[in-house]
Amino acid sequence: MRYMNRETKFANADTLVVVDRSARRRTIIIAAIVVAVLAIAAFMYFGGKDDPVAGSVAGAKGPGGRGQIPTVSVIVPGRGSVSRVLTASGALAALRDQPVGIAGEGGLVRAVTVDAGSWVRQGQVLASIDRSVQSQTAAQLAAQVQAARADASLAQNEFERSRALVGRGFVSKADLDRKRGARDAAQARVHVAQAQLGATRAQIGRLDIRAPTNGLILARSIEVGQIVGPGAGALFRLAKGGLMELRAQMSQQDLAFVRGGMAASVTPIGSDRSFSGSVRLVSPVIDPTSRQGEVRISVPYDTSIRPGGFAEAKIQAGGTTAPLLPQSAVLSDEKGNYVYIVNRKKEVERRPIKIGNVDDQGVTIAEGLSGQEAVVLSAGPFLNPGQKITPKRQVAR
Repeated sequence: MRYMNRETKFANADTLVVVDRSARRRTIIIAAIVVAVLAIAAFMYFGGKDDPVAGSVAGAKGPGGRGQIPTVSVIVPGRGSVSRVLTASGALAALRDQPVGIAGEGGLVRAVTVDAGSWVRQGQVLASIDRSVQSQTAAQLAAQVQAARADASLAQNEFERSRALVGRGFVSKADLDRKRGARDAAQARVHVAQAQLGATRAQIGRLDIRAPTNGLILARSIEVGQIVGPGAGALFRLAKGGLMELRAQMSQQDLAFVRGGMAASVTPIGSDRSFSGSVRLVSPVIDPTSRQGEVRISVPYDTSIRPGGFAEAKIQAGGTTAPLLPQSAVLSDEKGNYVYIVNRKKEVERRPIKIGNVDDQGVTIAEGLSGQEAVVLSAGPFLNPGQKITPKRQVAR
């Protein structure tokens, strides 16, 4: 009888231990296979020296304790002609925000004919004030004008008759002078009555609140039944012609490149539409606290442009010559924007930069690079200053 490959042992005095050698052999074989697979995977992972990211990771110490030098892609950007696009942000406002109040002595509001958002034309009635008392006064003055004209007509007739009788000796010259004076006084009273009537009618006309110009009603603070007077302040706010503007804040350095008439693109926050405008005014002063100045960009009216809202602008401020890098080469942290460059010793150096325009073509470097440096293309997050690398140059686009 043939026994299985097992070994029996006695442990202590009472315990029988059976050892299966075939099971132990299988365990050893499986462990060896796992180690081989892990070794192959590690070789494939760390063997890609052409990948800058993999190369930077492979810089860790390998077998034997010696560090591996990663191969990193670099680019020499040079300097090229790029358009200078300055960005700014600020609040939207009416180009001409006109307050409209009451010009007369005021009174009880009888009617309001427009609301916020209404387009009005110059001279259009926006609201009317009660004029019952003023109308009666005007009627009374009109009657006084008629009476004064009658008196003046009578005085004129008497003067004419007296003048005809002076030559015949029936009326003295002194009486003629008195008739002439009475006629002139009667005519003067007519003028006084007419002036009083005209003033009253003008006061009645001022009880209508009218639009001073064509435009868009931005706000209304008057209601029917309200008592208004000269001290009531603005009852309406009117945007002249409906024209709007962006009052953007810019740094002193960027402000030096902006001129009136430059084209600009304005995008209100929350809108996916941009509106074409132009620089209308560049502030002649700089805020001593913020070191910023104001640029006013005029834009046409649109329902998406609401005064008081926030918007961003891009101003086409001509062209400049500067290095242009891919976005993958530019890094940022709490200290600011920077890139990694490779020095003559093939060591990584950190170089702080100032970013200019950012668009689909890349990132314009306003300050920090001459364009002749070898800049790390995309493996920056995996490198450290002073680290040795093998640079692999790629052609700049």
